[in-house]
Amino acid sequence: MITLDNYKEELKGICVIEISGESCANCLSLMPVLNSIMSQRTDACLVHIEANEDTTELMQHFEVLTAPTILVTKDGEIKARCKGFQPEEILEVWIDAKIEEIKKDM
Repeated sequence: MITLDNYKEELKGICVIEISGESCANCLSLMPVLNSIMSQRTDACLVHIEANEDTTELMQHFEVLTAPTILVTKDGEIKARCKGFQPEEILEVWIDAKIEEIKKDM
């Protein structure tokens, strides 16, 4: 499990992090969409973090106030943020653009 103490070790490289709650309908709809988008990529990993009492400190550190939230990180540092459910076409374009921006800075 990713925690505030180990997130930098766990989130090496470029990661797309999906933060959701188990009782959130939009969150449940979003994960298959993200899995589909990210299954075509080899330059970033997809990480799921469940927003619950065990991850409260991490959510506060990442300044996550709503679920679902998608973060794009590089070595644990947030580079982009998207809140709420997005259609697959829009989300794919957004993820592609954010990952390419990070890759240009590498």
